[in-house]
Amino acid sequence: MAPGQGSENAPRLEVPPLTDDEATDVESQNGNLHVRSDSNVSDNDGTLPIPVWMRESAKSFRYKWIPVPIRQSWRSLAKWVLDPYYVGNRSLDYENVVIGGPKPDNPKAVPIYRADSLICQSAIHAGVISNDKGGCGVATLIGPQSEFPSSKHHGIKSTPFPASFPRSYTFEKLSESQATCPTDSRWPLFAATAVALVILSLFTTSPAAFFWSTFYILTLHVGLVSDPPNQPSMLELISTLFSRLLPASFVAFILYRYCAVPQLTGLTAQLEKTILYLGFAFIGALNNYTFAPLIPIQRLTPHDLKAQPGAPLALAIILVIIISVAIGQIHFLRISGLLPRYLRLYIAMVAALIILAIIPGLRLRIHHYILAILLMPGTALQTRPGLLYQGLLLGLFINGVTRWGFASVVQTPAALGEAGDGLGGSWWGATSPNVSAVVAPNTNHIRFFWGELPREKYGVDGVSILVNDVERWKGYVDNELYGNETGVTLPRGLGRANGEEWNRQEPEFFRFAWLRGSETGRYGKVGVWDETGKWNGMHW
Repeated sequence: MAPGQGSENAPRLEVPPLTDDEATDVESQNGNLHVRSDSNVSDNDGTLPIPVWMRESAKSFRYKWIPVPIRQSWRSLAKWVLDPYYVGNRSLDYENVVIGGPKPDNPKAVPIYRADSLICQSAIHAGVISNDKGGCGVATLIGPQSEFPSSKHHGIKSTPFPASFPRSYTFEKLSESQATCPTDSRWPLFAATAVALVILSLFTTSPAAFFWSTFYILTLHVGLVSDPPNQPSMLELISTLFSRLLPASFVAFILYRYCAVPQLTGLTAQLEKTILYLGFAFIGALNNYTFAPLIPIQRLTPHDLKAQPGAPLALAIILVIIISVAIGQIHFLRISGLLPRYLRLYIAMVAALIILAIIPGLRLRIHHYILAILLMPGTALQTRPGLLYQGLLLGLFINGVTRWGFASVVQTPAALGEAGDGLGGSWWGATSPNVSAVVAPNTNHIRFFWGELPREKYGVDGVSILVNDVERWKGYVDNELYGNETGVTLPRGLGRANGEEWNRQEPEFFRFAWLRGSETGRYGKVGVWDETGKWNGMHW
């Protein structure tokens, strides 16, 4: 797991479900954990780059023992969920997702985590690796568990979940020889990259040789070493890198022709160029190590600025810095007599952004690669501050495009996790069923009512139900809801693994969403059918 990954792409376990025949060989029965003592732990430092989520309506959620090697270098605590993430009746927003762990009254007990917990953060919580130095360990998938307690260890407070979940995992205790990590190759590769570019910068005065060597070498370093996109294999990673490199080269040519050439032509101060331009290009390209862990802004949208703690203050500081830099650059442009030309350019840019911002139904997104494109023309004048600013912006452009691609400057609210379509109306899935419920006298069944499906208004044709954060039931008007589309009766214990029996009553958490074909709308608030059999309506 590479450090500094975007939070919405944080690594999680993914293990395919067993067949019905394989399910009989499960080693976790009746909620008791059986720790293997004969695990053959591989020395391979494999990674888990593929995320997983439990949205599936399978009848069996039983799984075999599967030891999975994990490796993490550092800074796992910087990964958060960007959109509200529900754990029972709790909503996590810009928080770590670690659910469960050792019992608070017995911290040395085997730590068990819900399977959708971020695995590297869970490993830190369990003490398997550290956030400062990273480490290696082995995660073992176990069967369903019925309770996940909250505890605070190693700077992480886990989230409790008092109900059943079909998958969970723990970490195996390794011998000292097994827990030894191979050397992290990123730092030797960084040193090789830095030495090569420093030598090139010191001994060449050609703007083309310096700029294009810096651009391509840093692009390869970011894409393959320091901040690669999440891909399941090296071949996929290389394919993704080159799919972004070609269009990035065309943009880089414009930046070179109109920004870098005026800045670098005739420049003979090789040491200053190396320190200011190349040094800050590295700072920008290594954004996941430099700015990202320090700035509490993940996405520059009104919704995210309100939701993320510290984001408004950070944005205000950034704006003050940008305005201060702009005033300095305006001063140099005025002295050079180029100010009218650049004023016309930036007036056109601002007008274009205003037009994009007022398009109905879309949100303006200023990604850091776009910010670099917008600001680099103002650094074309050959000054020491201009060298620093242009190098930094070039690095940010390389990091943004190589890591995330050419993300659109405008996106829909649904793509950003917001309700509605921005048109004063609603995306069909932004609303969710308005549900009431009646519990049977023996508290073994519950009847849910949502009324007639809004087929004409939204085109929906079914309902999906999450039980304990897993989709356990879905029904369509031409199948499960045929003849009665207004509700459904469900038994107690639907949130438990198929065939599992527990010796205690526990709460069950329900959320509902509309279906339109294979598409699922937004799940609404959480309703709780508590351990006493009482229904607490959709309040969370």
